Amino acid sequence: MTTVLIVDDHAMIRTAFRAVLSQQADITVVGEAGSGEDGVRLSRELVPDVILMDVNLPGMTGLEAATRILRGNPQARLIAVTALEDSPFPRKFLELGAAGFITKACPMDELVSAIRTVAAGGKHISQHVAQAMAINAINGHAKSPFDTLTQRETEIVVGVVHGEDMVEIGNRLHVSKKTVASHKYNAFSKLGVDSDVTLVRLAIQFGLVDPGQRR
Repeated sequence: MTTVLIVDDHAMIRTAFRAVLSQQADITVVGEAGSGEDGVRLSRELVPDVILMDVNLPGMTGLEAATRILRGNPQARLIAVTALEDSPFPRKFLELGAAGFITKACPMDELVSAIRTVAAGGKHISQHVAQAMAINAINGHAKSPFDTLTQRETEIVVGVVHGEDMVEIGNRLHVSKKTVASHKYNAFSKLGVDSDVTLVRLAIQFGLVDPGQRR
């Protein structure tokens, strides 16, 4: 029996995933979390075979939650899930050690197949995501300017776009305000932006965040 933890801040998505997975004789949902913080906690308590991790979580982002989970248990089998068709995150999650990357628009049989593949030790990337990554590699350039950021810079930029101030971001990431400021302005330099407003516009343009999740 493959055990699954669902981490998504939308109750309807969690319900839909649970409904589909409950029909599978070899899969059982052992927990649900509506935030990255709860996802990290439940992953440690329940030790599920597979974790479905929403990419765009408010507060602790999916990227940060995945980092903490995989740092604590490198053997964890994590599938990143995004609502954005052109998400810039696949490479970052796969570099962290995620075993899969799918979209919420994928057919439900793909979701089930991805869980089975990942639980068996394989990897699964949605076809259109894999194609986009391959095309970018062939062209020799990143599709999104956010691909140039380090993981920490990405976490801080996502916080800024979600409306967090530097103190809030520092508290969430357990770093000083000075450290946050340093990473933030390094990111601004790489992205060619000079204000939070222009950063938000760029982030929405390239699908870094879901506009509906901003404060």
